[in-house]
Order: sequence, then structure tokens, then C-alpha cells
Amino acid sequence: MKQTRLFYLGALLSLYAGAVQTAENANLASPVCALSSLDAAEHFDLQRFKGKVVYVDFWASWCGPCVQSFPFMNNLDRDLKDKGLQVLGVNLDENPEDAKAFVNNTSPEFLVAADNSGACAKEFGVKAMPSTYLVDRKGVIREVHYGFRPGEAKEFRNKVEQLLAEPQN
Repeated sequence: MKQTRLFYLGALLSLYAGAVQTAENANLASPVCALSSLDAAEHFDLQRFKGKVVYVDFWASWCGPCVQSFPFMNNLDRDLKDKGLQVLGVNLDENPEDAKAFVNNTSPEFLVAADNSGACAKEFGVKAMPSTYLVDRKGVIREVHYGFRPGEAKEFRNKVEQLLAEPQN
């Protein structure tokens, strides 16, 4: 468990150094993942959102850029939900209480889930906090972005809007 945190911390530090990565798994089918609500009362998988554009964001309570990304995701959800966007924040904290405290402080308006086993993060190939995946209506990962910098938010929102504008077949 400690190694996992160190891995994510190392990845986060590389992002602060200005490393921008492109996804090797862009344009691949989105994994089928078992997720739960933070209180573990509800269980679901990503297939639940088939037919929608899904903004999947993996985050953790100890991640500084994650705090900055939550207002952006709130805006996306509020502005684009009616156009077919599903924003999904997937928590990777080892301690559920840390996640709950983070949520209480950031007030997400979008769906928040937990990946208690870490299997979903592994399937997606999460490399940093946050790691964001844009999944099209057919379930294909079309964009991947590691980290969050407010200056990049407008460009990323444009990518979300482009996916939403694609014809539904």
C-alpha cells in the first residue's frame, strides 16, 4: 500500500516538472470496471453509462491538483449533463474516511465512486493523480490526460464538447 502512494507521488512530481504525456491506451475500448459508492451501498460498472460521453477522473484525497479539478468537473457536469455527458470521479484512497472528508470539502455535484480494489485504475492504466479519460458514446477511450492545470481546462472542455457533438450512431 505504501508503494502505491509512493508511485502516485512520484508520478505527480513528474507532472509538476512539466511532463505532459499522451495516452498509449487512447482509442481503446473502455474497461468494464466494478465500482461502488463511497459508502459501498451502491455497486455498478461503467457499462451503466453506455450511450453517454463519460469523463472518468481518478483522484485521491492527498492530491493537490485534484482539489483544483473538482470545480472544473462541477462546471462540466452542470453545463453539459443535459447534452449527454456523465462526469464520474473515481476515488483511489486506501482509507475511505479520507475520501469522504475530501468530498465534504470539495462538494462535488457529479457522481463519485470508489475503486476499492484498485482494479479499475489498473485496467485504465492510471499513472498519475488525477488521471482523466474521455470515453465516447460507444465506450472507446478517446482522450487521456494526466494531472490538472487550470490553464489547460478550456482546451480539455473543448475536447469534451467535440465528443458530445459527434453524431450518435
